[in-house]
Amino acid sequence: MSHDMSLIPLIIISGPPGSGKTTLGRWLAEELRLPFLYKDGLKEILYDTLGWSDRERSMKLGVASISLLYYTLEVELKAGNACVVESNFLTEYATPPLLELKQRYPFRVFQIQCYTDNEALFQRLQARAASAKRHPGHGEAGILADLTPARLVSRYEPLEIGGELLCLDTTDFAQVDYARISAQVHLFLETS
Repeated sequence: MSHDMSLIPLIIISGPPGSGKTTLGRWLAEELRLPFLYKDGLKEILYDTLGWSDRERSMKLGVASISLLYYTLEVELKAGNACVVESNFLTEYATPPLLELKQRYPFRVFQIQCYTDNEALFQRLQARAASAKRHPGHGEAGILADLTPARLVSRYEPLEIGGELLCLDTTDFAQVDYARISAQVHLFLETS
């Protein structure tokens, strides 16, 4: 299969909160020696510089962090840089701005959609909320108070932006075939 070599390669990792996106993204960006752009990283900078208080504040800073994520992605694309970008991209909200960026800075996509079963996701979210490693600004304990496994969305629809798609079951991280993922993404980059 022939690909337009002038298109910027972009790796997008998406899925619900707690599905392992950031862990996968950090690993993949390091493996590929590419910039890693992720919403929660930007959001935590905002928490540290602007402060945090409650869930409403977290949601407002979440909107700001998405804007910063798209801005940072645009900077990388404008420079012609391949990168790994991660967020809980919902197709109905993320597809239009990504298509707009794609029109201005033509790129080709390797999309990884992480998913898991509801019970594993619920357990991860509980562990994350109780962990001192998670920034307190996220306020996850308050979110979990009203959540049950049945109310979780454990799989998102892929973004409607074309490109290659890998749906990745992250229910058991020990079963994730990192060598296969690395090989697929390396092949994608080599043909970009």
